[in-house]
Amino acid sequence: QVQLVESGGGLVQPGGSLRLSCAASGLTLDYYAIGWFRQAPGKEREGISCISSSDGIIYWADSVKGRFTISKDNAKNTVYLQLNSLKSEDTAVYYCAAVYKYCRGYSQSDFDSWGQGTQVTVSS
Repeated sequence: QVQLVESGGGLVQPGGSLRLSCAASGLTLDYYAIGWFRQAPGKEREGISCISSSDGIIYWADSVKGRFTISKDNAKNTVYLQLNSLKSEDTAVYYCAAVYKYCRGYSQSDFDSWGQGTQVTVSS
């Protein structure tokens, strides 16, 4: 049974940083791609970034390029999303999701398994 557990969210001031973690069980990152998404109140879920089983990386959201960095540790079966230079508009629930091998697309339907999400609030 696949389980994805996000952690690392919280309240941070504008300009601050957070590192989100997505711990996976029931699958191995040697064979699965992990994507990060976020959903702000009243908005649709937005694809942020994805890292494939072979470490290919893509950033879908122009608003996060240069500020957010995706990485993974296969030994820990965990994917990270480093959030730097945070802005109020980054406030959202952040989710990770898994799909076999490749980052096919940034739609929710492109991923098979989802975590419960972690709240990130950027406010002074």
